[in-house]
Amino acid sequence: MTPQTTGPGTGANPDTLDHAMARVQGLDTLLRDLTDRAVVQVPGAVACSVTVRRADRLMTLAGSTGLPSGLDLRQYENGSGPCVDAAETGDPQYSPDLAAETRWPAYTEYALATGVRCVLALPLPVEGETGAALNLYGIEPASLARGLDAARAFAERAADAVNEALRIERRQASAADVRTALLSRSVIDQAVGMLMARERIDAHRALERLRRASQDRNVKLRDLCAQVVARASGDASRGGQ
Repeated sequence: MTPQTTGPGTGANPDTLDHAMARVQGLDTLLRDLTDRAVVQVPGAVACSVTVRRADRLMTLAGSTGLPSGLDLRQYENGSGPCVDAAETGDPQYSPDLAAETRWPAYTEYALATGVRCVLALPLPVEGETGAALNLYGIEPASLARGLDAARAFAERAADAVNEALRIERRQASAADVRTALLSRSVIDQAVGMLMARERIDAHRALERLRRASQDRNVKLRDLCAQVVARASGDASRGGQ
């Protein structure tokens, strides 16, 4: 069953930050469910995960129930393995029997120790990222061979859900940046107003004084202004006691 997604690209109105956060949580659940369904729908698969590159490093976006945590992590640490190669090259990586595999010796040793004998990693086309892959694991030699077609079809559908999750995540980060910028502007304006009233100068001169103080003290302008506002609020509070 193809995951049903909504959001950017469907004509919906932009979400608030709180709505975006709620939807990210919902998409996390959807992706975990998706990896669980891959295990059910792909013959021979006992575990599944989704690899995505973020901030120049690979990470697991979601994993099925029972997925050994080190299966993907060992590949990221070594920079070598089927899901790493699939994500970075865009080419499917299939190893019917890791006991006879020579391409990823460090990873192969660990995977065999967890009971994995067969691995299939399929690249996922994702927007704004340099690589992603759907990873399937089997515990018998060539156990995924009969599920290759089903795995490819599932990967095509999975790409839609992964893209949706990444789009919502980017919008969440953008909304958070806007909120931070607005809060910074507010505290700077307050500090400027306080300095204008105290020194009887105009807004331009007040802002320049704050900027120079920020540079002299090697403190961000926003943080310096927050200190000015907090100090003034404290003085006002003590004066009223």
